[in-house]
Amino acid sequence: MATKESSSIRPPSASPDTTDDPAVSLSATLAGSNYQSTHGTIPFTVAGEVYETWYKIFGDIGHGPIVPLVVAHGGPGLSHDYLLPLGDLSSERPVIFYDQIGNSRSTRLNDKPQSFWTIDLFVEELDNLLRHFGIQDRFDLLGHSWGGILGMEYEVRRRPTGMRHLILSNSLASMALWDAACARLLSEMPKDTREVITKGPADDRVTYRAAMLMFYAAHGCIVKPMPKEFLYSLDRLLGPEGDSAVSNAMFGGELKEWNIIPRLGEILVPILVINGRADISMDSVIKPLVEGISGSQVVTFEDSSHTPWWEERERYMEVIRRFLNN
Repeated sequence: MATKESSSIRPPSASPDTTDDPAVSLSATLAGSNYQSTHGTIPFTVAGEVYETWYKIFGDIGHGPIVPLVVAHGGPGLSHDYLLPLGDLSSERPVIFYDQIGNSRSTRLNDKPQSFWTIDLFVEELDNLLRHFGIQDRFDLLGHSWGGILGMEYEVRRRPTGMRHLILSNSLASMALWDAACARLLSEMPKDTREVITKGPADDRVTYRAAMLMFYAAHGCIVKPMPKEFLYSLDRLLGPEGDSAVSNAMFGGELKEWNIIPRLGEILVPILVINGRADISMDSVIKPLVEGISGSQVVTFEDSSHTPWWEERERYMEVIRRFLNN
């Protein structure tokens, strides 16, 4: 990836990527030397207070016929870094990553009550990003895991006429189905690993992180060794200085019993549903999405878990390209 970009195509408030930026050092070998990138921040106002959403763009947004792809990361509470191989797609279209509010390089808000953290907050942040770049009338959206929840809620709550395609990568139809899948997969792990994960990180974050990495090595990212970008994003939650404020608030609040199945008929945009054979988002977790969204397409990656853009990278990119170009 190039470390310089012409100022004539640089988005407002953006800076050309340099090796001083932590995201650049992680992604420098990913998309290839021909793909330029910039990063910057976007003002995001909530109840009169101004925060910042950090973004990273591969390619030139411009204002021509090419439709940009916006990528929403999982968590809540992770960062965009583990999704950076999707920069491969910028040979054909701009790809926009961002760290959601409260996470990683965006404004951290540990002092906010649980009531502050809602799906509507993240929907509004996504809307704000689209308006900032002037692409609200022409964009595609790829949401991974929780990012898929965000994408579906954005479609149902905002009815965006500019969204051309929605990709639900390794996502879910309800939290009950997700929890059941996690419980099933956890039951297959060694007893000591199960016990540590069930107990949680409160007493020993180091041991908890090690146990979670064992689980993710089987169902999160089966590439060995795990990519540093994947580990970097996980450590926004699990690391020594990890911040679980957003995750705790959302899973203890609005996501606790989240279920979009009764509203799937309201999703009208073309949909691609993706999962992996060893995925937490197993077939039972995505089945209602496939059956409940008219005209949806589904692809299962047989040699993948929760991150097929790492595990079957070339095929994943080809599947995405084919869908977006249709």
